[in-house]
Amino acid sequence: MSGSGRSLRLVLGDQLSPDIASLKDIRADDVVLIAEVMAEARYVRHHKKKIAFLFSAMRHFADELRGRDLTIRYVQLDDAGNCGSLGGEVERALEECGPFDRVIVTEAGEFRLKQEMDSWSGRFELPVEIRSDDRFICTHQRFEDWASGRKRLTMEYFYREMRRETGILMDGDKPVGGQWNYDHDNRKRLPAGTSLPGRIQHKPDDVTQAVLALVGERFAEHFGDLEPFSYAVTREGAEADFAFFLKTCLPQFGDYQDAMAAGEAFLFHSVISMYLNSGLLDARAVCEATEAEFREGRAPINAVEGFIRQILGWREYVRGLYWLKMPDYAETNFLEAHRPLPDFYWDGKTKMACVRDVVTTTRRHAYAHHIQRLMITGNFALLAGIDPKQVEEWYLLVYADAYEWVELPNTHGMALFADGGMMATKPYAASGAYINRMSDYCSQCSYSVSKKNGEKACPFNYLYWNFLIENEDRLKGNQRLAMPYRNLAKMDDEKRAAILQDSRRFFRDIGIA
Repeated sequence: MSGSGRSLRLVLGDQLSPDIASLKDIRADDVVLIAEVMAEARYVRHHKKKIAFLFSAMRHFADELRGRDLTIRYVQLDDAGNCGSLGGEVERALEECGPFDRVIVTEAGEFRLKQEMDSWSGRFELPVEIRSDDRFICTHQRFEDWASGRKRLTMEYFYREMRRETGILMDGDKPVGGQWNYDHDNRKRLPAGTSLPGRIQHKPDDVTQAVLALVGERFAEHFGDLEPFSYAVTREGAEADFAFFLKTCLPQFGDYQDAMAAGEAFLFHSVISMYLNSGLLDARAVCEATEAEFREGRAPINAVEGFIRQILGWREYVRGLYWLKMPDYAETNFLEAHRPLPDFYWDGKTKMACVRDVVTTTRRHAYAHHIQRLMITGNFALLAGIDPKQVEEWYLLVYADAYEWVELPNTHGMALFADGGMMATKPYAASGAYINRMSDYCSQCSYSVSKKNGEKACPFNYLYWNFLIENEDRLKGNQRLAMPYRNLAKMDDEKRAAILQDSRRFFRDIGIA
């Protein structure tokens, strides 16, 4: 739908891009609505720092739009009359600022909001134009065309097509360097004593200080530390953080992107996912700027390719998969995992040093890097058979970059194998040996990574084999698990009994038996 007529244009909190589709062709007499509403802040109990980041970024974005002489209706959470929902605020704006001929909005990033928006035209008795979100490189239709007829939707093949179509990291029709993927070069343990880069500390301005006070008052019971708060909340600040990453971190990012170190939240990672997913940074521009670092000889190919793969590959891929398969995708539970989420995901009170460190990092920063998420908290949830819905809610609420379109496929498919292998060719299950190889956690743990059984043994060790035993009927036919299942078959009854006994004891001790 297009044409003349006064419009109410809604911008969501993850659409903080000046060229967002809902603002294109805007007229002088149109009104832009941006609203902080309790329904969005509490549909899960989001991390306090996540709420503060978004509310402050939204307020700064409104100021950015006012600088373009646009008419902005900004509704703060504590404004008199705030009805607490997006639909309610659209309805109130129609009544108080009208008349309007239509409502314009960019499509939502979460299925629950899509369903709500689809009902708005009838509810408001007014045309509601829902525009495609063209900030993504791959459209819904393009992903559907790629996925058509494929039994397994392997990200690597999708990624290669995105490289070909965009020309990013390509020399003609060939990948730069002669190969598509340099992941095998990106698995180094962080050497002891490695000097890690500091980070830009963005001092909260008056707008952010007001938001921090609001969040501290209204969301005191939510998970996570609110302060200190030093994330960027403006486009300028986000671009400064990205520029810092390119100059200071990117050259070593590739080597150590899978490494973990106790007490170190950021290592050489970019920490820009919250900016990308809220609209403060543009994905294509980020990829092109990163490629330029290689072309100009400032960063090696393994670092540049590994970083671009996370955005042009994974980010675009999980979004495509989410919209292709929802809502049924979220209801699958291939491994029939039903144990409850342990309390230590919230309070960090566990003798497992790796889990304690990742939960502590998450509580402090509303952030943990992808290997911490996949191979520590995700791996534990997989091995322990935790209910996917409980795990997914946890990931959605604790991380500042988490929206369901990106969180659900990563957790459901990659971390938990709940989709039965639509995304991953095998479960990402690992024993303590992997954690010991990629981190320094084990050297300061109450458990012994070298022990396979008993109360002093690393729980990841016996839980790994318990996972294979519990899921033998479902997983034994997976070719990539042929070797561990052969090893399991060689175990005598006494060894298997010890694994089961240790696992049951551990589950009882943490209250999830």
